[in-house]
Amino acid sequence: MRHEMTPAGRVAIEMDDSGVAQVRLIRADKMNALDPDMFAALIAAGHALHDMKGLRCVVLAGEGRSFSAGLDLTSMGNANRHDRVPLTERTHGNANYAQQVAMLWRKLPVPVIAAVHGVCFGGGLQIASGADIRVVDPAARMAVMEMKWGLVPDMGGYALWKGLVRDDMLRELTYTNREFSGEQAGGYGFATFVDADPIARASAIAAEIANRNPHAQRAAKRLFNRYLEASTDEILMAESLEQQALIGSKNQIEAVMSQMDKRKGAFVDP
Repeated sequence: MRHEMTPAGRVAIEMDDSGVAQVRLIRADKMNALDPDMFAALIAAGHALHDMKGLRCVVLAGEGRSFSAGLDLTSMGNANRHDRVPLTERTHGNANYAQQVAMLWRKLPVPVIAAVHGVCFGGGLQIASGADIRVVDPAARMAVMEMKWGLVPDMGGYALWKGLVRDDMLRELTYTNREFSGEQAGGYGFATFVDADPIARASAIAAEIANRNPHAQRAAKRLFNRYLEASTDEILMAESLEQQALIGSKNQIEAVMSQMDKRKGAFVDP
């Protein structure tokens, strides 16, 4: 079933029987540029996915010619500055409204795979960076675009790129706004895989993920979201707590039995 998130139907969600949700930015006529309606729809999609029963994995992509051209400066420029919430206000936990648009993919309890093609600039690149895994078309055009407009990346990019992109390379790309290809993105750290059919590759990975213990997948994501900032002692304890809850559970036993029987797992959703 396809759900289009309001306002203006900027984002669509379809979930199959395996629990894989295909999420699409659907402002194709504007190369999925980020206007206020797109921001609102992405936030709404995050809420819907977080509460979606049976969700195992998300594939995030853009319809049309591109993933996202980044910020729609015309529509943003028309917004009333006096109505804007200060950027320093934390409206979504540790993030402001714009940051949440990219950070929500990292905060979702299930793995997220971004499939990137066409143009992926600025805010679009930060949204893709919020995914756990990124599959990028070698011909994709990418850029850390913000300084071209006298700004800095401010949609969570610095937090999301930490530990992902080599520091000196990220500095050069940020300072110069140099465009790079999907092929180059693999060497820089922006791409996990480079593939000419990113949606098909991402969907294949998602299907494999969906056939694993969903409690273990969610536990692993919680650990991944902590391990870069936590101390060694904190990580060791977090591992032990997650594992203790998994060992001997119904889904963990089913994971073993399904592997031994060489069949698809019949898991109970969280």
